[in-house]
Amino acid sequence: MGENVGVEVSVCYALPPVRGKLSHGAPLAPLVWFKSGGAAEWLFEPADADDLGNFLFALDPAIPVMGLGLGSNMIVRDGGVPGVVVRLGKAFATVEQIDPTTLKCGGGASGILVSSKARDAGIGGVEFLRSIPGTVGGFVRMNGGAYGRETRDILIECEVVLRSGELRTLALADLGYTYRHSELPRGAIVVSATFRGHAEEPAVVQAEMDRIAAAREESQPLRSKTGGSTFKNPEGHKAWALIDAAGCRGLRRGDAQVSEKHCNFLLNLGNASSADIEALGEEVRAKVKAQSGVALEWEIQRIGVEK
Repeated sequence: MGENVGVEVSVCYALPPVRGKLSHGAPLAPLVWFKSGGAAEWLFEPADADDLGNFLFALDPAIPVMGLGLGSNMIVRDGGVPGVVVRLGKAFATVEQIDPTTLKCGGGASGILVSSKARDAGIGGVEFLRSIPGTVGGFVRMNGGAYGRETRDILIECEVVLRSGELRTLALADLGYTYRHSELPRGAIVVSATFRGHAEEPAVVQAEMDRIAAAREESQPLRSKTGGSTFKNPEGHKAWALIDAAGCRGLRRGDAQVSEKHCNFLLNLGNASSADIEALGEEVRAKVKAQSGVALEWEIQRIGVEK
């Protein structure tokens, strides 16, 4: 059921010195949209890219590392996440205009921030980022998209810190993008991305952002504890339609529920465990497979170990 970030590791090893914040046993539930799951063995919030690179260079290669953005498209399993979880804070929430149609964005910048800065700069074509609840690092890793556009449509290049600590610039062609997937190296952390749009009047950009925001509000359970779009759209199908046809709208397992408003969203109605949420998702997959013969693939990332 999903991918683990690694095996259990001992807390008895020494970690490299840092200039940022390094916390042991940090609860992750408050940092993710589902508000469920266990703790990070270590949570690292680096001061800057050099701090991150130096830390990873000196860190035992056997210790797993993963990045965490806004935690919107993620289930953190109840047993927690072994190794180091890297969370990019304010130092990485930057957006800089580098020419009339190009923005260089920190890996911790939100889609709302990027699209708003683009509007102010008179840059169109990136409005769709307004609708994705995540950060630039997540968009790049997952080829995030919405409303007919994807990250690969605007990405020029990105800077990543590899698990080895090396800072490397990757061009669009290096990422091997397909639908909601990239070939970004395992353990790599995206620290910046360069996006290019087109010249547009700010009022036109704002109007498109407003249209997207209204469409999301109407169709998605935005004020709920959710993980966003749960399953990828299979070729030739819409995941929500397959789930609805299989009779799963409103289906519950404890406090985990399939949204009645948009049935490709799972909800935590109160005190659902991550195990409840993931098991409900697997029940939905089984019902859809039995009803339509289509095997839904998880879009939500599931990390950590089961309790």
